[in-house]
Amino acid sequence: MKLLLDTTYLLPAIGISVKNLPKDATIKLMHQGHQIFINSITIFELSAKGAKYAASGIIPPERISRGIKAITYSDKINIIQMHESTILHTAFNLRKTLNDFIDCLILSSAINQCDALITEDADIQKIKENKNLQEIIATKNPKFQIHNLTEIL
Repeated sequence: MKLLLDTTYLLPAIGISVKNLPKDATIKLMHQGHQIFINSITIFELSAKGAKYAASGIIPPERISRGIKAITYSDKINIIQMHESTILHTAFNLRKTLNDFIDCLILSSAINQCDALITEDADIQKIKENKNLQEIIATKNPKFQIHNLTEIL
């Protein structure tokens, strides 16, 4: 299955652990045979979050850049560019439903190019039954699903 992962699951790669999530979630999904995708905006989000930890002296900058390099150069992680027209147009439409445009880009990428989005994001989980979202999914990718990690592992 083609899975687009939200940024949360990649935080351990830059040295940030996430409470109640296994550090090796991405690897477990790969071992189950899933193809892993992210949106290019995820690299920005990882950099921004990493910068916060680096500025506080919690994580060395080298650790963060090593993790980002590992993600971007991995042949097992497919990166969807956020500037693709279909991604942007769907994201613009999703903005009517979601306030965070970064989440719109991530969800749009998943709808347009994957089978499912894996996310713990409460705002995205909350709109699963939203009429606008359901119309977009019906038009673009009728079998598309939104799950959290425990539902897919």
